[in-house]
Amino acid sequence: MLHGIRWRIAIPYVILILVATAAMVVYLSDVVRDAYADDLETKLDAEARLVADALAASPDWEEPGGDLDGEAQRFAELLDARVTLIGADGTVLGESDEDRTQMDNHLNRPEVVQALEEGQGSSTRFSRTVGYDMLYVASLVTMDGRVSGIARVALPLRQLEANVTRLRRAILSVAALTALGAGVLALLIAERIARPVRQLTDVVERMASGDLSARLLPVTHDEVGVLTRSFNQMSDRLRGTIGKLVEERSRLTAVLDNMADGVVITDGDGRVRLINPAAARLLGTDEQIALGRPFSLVAHDHRIIDLWQRCCAGREEEFEPVEVGRQGPFLQAIATPLQAAGPQACMVILQDLTRVRRLETVRRDFISNISHELRTPLASLKALVDTLRDGALDDPPAAQRFLDRMDTEVDALTQMVRELLELARIESGQVPFRLAPVPVADVVQPPVERLRAQAERAGLQFVLDLPVDLPPVLADAERAQQVVTNLVHNAIKFTPAEGQIRVSGRMFQVSSDGRIQPEILSLEPETLPPGEWVVIAVQDTGVGISADDLPRIFERFYKADRARSGGGTGLGLAIAKHIVQGHGGAIWATSIEGRGSTFYVALPALTYR
Repeated sequence: MLHGIRWRIAIPYVILILVATAAMVVYLSDVVRDAYADDLETKLDAEARLVADALAASPDWEEPGGDLDGEAQRFAELLDARVTLIGADGTVLGESDEDRTQMDNHLNRPEVVQALEEGQGSSTRFSRTVGYDMLYVASLVTMDGRVSGIARVALPLRQLEANVTRLRRAILSVAALTALGAGVLALLIAERIARPVRQLTDVVERMASGDLSARLLPVTHDEVGVLTRSFNQMSDRLRGTIGKLVEERSRLTAVLDNMADGVVITDGDGRVRLINPAAARLLGTDEQIALGRPFSLVAHDHRIIDLWQRCCAGREEEFEPVEVGRQGPFLQAIATPLQAAGPQACMVILQDLTRVRRLETVRRDFISNISHELRTPLASLKALVDTLRDGALDDPPAAQRFLDRMDTEVDALTQMVRELLELARIESGQVPFRLAPVPVADVVQPPVERLRAQAERAGLQFVLDLPVDLPPVLADAERAQQVVTNLVHNAIKFTPAEGQIRVSGRMFQVSSDGRIQPEILSLEPETLPPGEWVVIAVQDTGVGISADDLPRIFERFYKADRARSGGGTGLGLAIAKHIVQGHGGAIWATSIEGRGSTFYVALPALTYR
């Protein structure tokens, strides 16, 4: 409490008043004492002269062993003082208070010595005769121009000290009251000065806690009032500045939070000071855990750490592609030094190029696959043409056989071009889907019946499982049948003899939190909006699809190695995927290599309640 500004103002002021009052008391006490002493000495001097003049003609001064005790006592009663009459030789001739016969020779007393030299003498000293301090004043007694003796008048200093003590007490009382009043006044003045400062401090604390609307009304026109007005102006400007900073920070946060690229900023000590959600996801960490930790403990990958260290050491921008794991994301890491923030202050940007790389892989595979698909029929056509030119035209049966082979290859090329054009039209949205309520049986049964004979020739068991209570689906019947045809045809193609193909339908529901009821898969399908759906499943016991090939089976021209021996363009599943997506549904697959595959098609169900 004593550290407050009120006490810091009042206490020095009170101490100053007390010191000044004490000094004044001491000074006045000494002045009064000296004044009393001077007055007393003047009084005694006059009385000593009076006694000397009165006794100048007394014959006892000249008589040996003269007795002036009576005179000394008479003057002592008149003057209320001690009177001592001393001969010229220092012998005490008269004494008012003590037995003079027991007194020493007084010729060496200071006041006597001074009186003999100057005619008047005085001294203050301890009297061994009476046992306390006395003020002595001596005056010469002269007769006919010669010294007859010395008259000495003395008073004890106890009276002087008593008077001075009474006066000192009075001065101390007045000084104490004055100091008390001055102290109270100092506290009032200090409180008046400190109150607006304390109020201003409260407002500052409120602002520090986040209340930027806190203000203080100036009530004075002095320096504190000017300070208050200046503080309010500063608060207004600060509030505006903070508002702009908050707005800019909100914009920056929104940008960083919604960026596809990861951003990590380190400070001068190499610790993470900012990391956006994309960077946390790409680095496999949590934002709150990463903040404040060393970058090397957050990045994990040694190539990203080396890139950051090179940037910090060389203070130049560094680039490096990084593939995280075998199946992980493919990143372009860019480290840029922050020159003014410290030796290890850098901004690391992680660009997720996984999709770009996948598209590049798809493009490369597409070119490779289409080149492969075109090379075989074109080479065959070239060989047949060369054979005909070399003389086969002269052999009509052989020529007819070669022409039939050429017609087959041309049909294959035509089918490939037709499927490519259809896929391009579907992808570009040029193929309109005539959506209407269609029973699930009308989507599944026609393709199954059309391909049942082919399955039986291959020695396969065909099972169709469609509950009668399935609701209709919103679909383009012809396009939906094309999808089922493609899936069933693939199942027949890649299932060995004595295998089984099962085509089934079932209804399920996706809740608002993404849960599927009832659970129809151990793995969840692609994200579907909440609602009711019908899933058509085509399950076989064929060769299956490897885990590496499964994510890419819906790409154009992509074929697993086992599938290449079976012919086909490799466009069927890509077309099926785009048709299903055009219906607002989803298609996916599960497979165990060597044990078979299951393809799922989810279409919106129409329920009437």
